[in-house]
Amino acid sequence: MAEQSDEHTRERILDQAERLFAVKGFEAVSIREITRAAASNLAAVNYYFGNKKNLYLEVFRQRWMIRTRLVRQSFAEKLAGNPNPSIPEILHAMARAFLDGPLSDEQRRQHALLMQREMARPGDALKLVVEEVMRPYHEELITLLRPNLPRHVDEERLRLCVLSILGMTLYFTFARPAVSIVMGRQYDACFKSQLIQHVQTFATDGLNGLVAENRKQ
Repeated sequence: MAEQSDEHTRERILDQAERLFAVKGFEAVSIREITRAAASNLAAVNYYFGNKKNLYLEVFRQRWMIRTRLVRQSFAEKLAGNPNPSIPEILHAMARAFLDGPLSDEQRRQHALLMQREMARPGDALKLVVEEVMRPYHEELITLLRPNLPRHVDEERLRLCVLSILGMTLYFTFARPAVSIVMGRQYDACFKSQLIQHVQTFATDGLNGLVAENRKQ
């Protein structure tokens, strides 16, 4: 019973810390505020995390990064059984994993807020995200796409293209309120399906343009 209670305390601290860090940012949140929201105390934070910075990093490891793993798992499942996926198939699976994937609206909102705060004042959490999430996923996409491209395609241009594709997909994923207003559409199943197709077509055309440039050289 004590072990279960301890685990519940740790999870409550992480939940409330994520919520407050997402709303206010790392520097504006005090440990006292977190412990009060989590119905805990300073001793518990010190015991489980050591200090506020460690707690902040653990929020990224145990909340932010776990959600990204769910999205990547969804992406992998959509390509399962297809050993040689085409460019459109890869891009469609990626767009679906983000736009119509496993995250709830609340998880998506919390995810975006936390990262926006960190991007505004970059620190060790951003380094953690880049090294353990962004760079590996970037490399995974390049590895999947490369067999469909000419052998000597410009490496830097390819990397920029993949970053652009991810940027577009992330925008449609996390800027939903703005996109809805601009387009006059709700994010229902029909609109998400349309956006997934748009990402696939637009990104495929961009990569085909890179291939055409390569042939001219």
